[in-house]
Amino acid sequence: MSRLRIFKESDPATPEFASYDPDFIATELKKLGVTFERWKATKAIEPGAPPEDVIDAYRTDIDRLVAERGFKTVDVVSIAPDNPQREAMRAKFLDEHYHKEDEVRFFVAGSGLFTLHVGDKVYEIECVQDDLIGVPDSTLHWFDMGPEPSFVAIRFFTEPDGWVGHFTGTTLAQQFPRYDGLTDGH
Repeated sequence: MSRLRIFKESDPATPEFASYDPDFIATELKKLGVTFERWKATKAIEPGAPPEDVIDAYRTDIDRLVAERGFKTVDVVSIAPDNPQREAMRAKFLDEHYHKEDEVRFFVAGSGLFTLHVGDKVYEIECVQDDLIGVPDSTLHWFDMGPEPSFVAIRFFTEPDGWVGHFTGTTLAQQFPRYDGLTDGH
């Protein structure tokens, strides 16, 4: 279940607010310029399906987003808990950084935790199957896929190097909870 928790940057132990309501999450994140949508596949996707089948199942929403935002590349990434590179992959974006283009991800399966640092607030968004998140360029954030990452995601890019993280050097992300996998919805 999708979840939004909002913290003061000075109090990483106690969320000021939490919601599991996707409509509320979308409304709250929109105030920050962040896109949050829920998509449904137009056809069944078999486990291990090739990327073309995954993209085809979401073609209408993908085409709409590409037309609205001018993305030039759409791909599919899949990470399993037994991936031998999982620790290095997880560590790659655990520290606060930003990108020079919007970071847009749609979770076909599995989950991950996007955490945004805006002003003196920290917004923690647990993205699960059927969630799309679009983090605007230059927004400070970090991403945690958990110690046993398990997700399939569709990624959108404008430029080939758009995914490159520009790190701030702060330790703020290390002060906030790490992602251990799906919450129970409570």
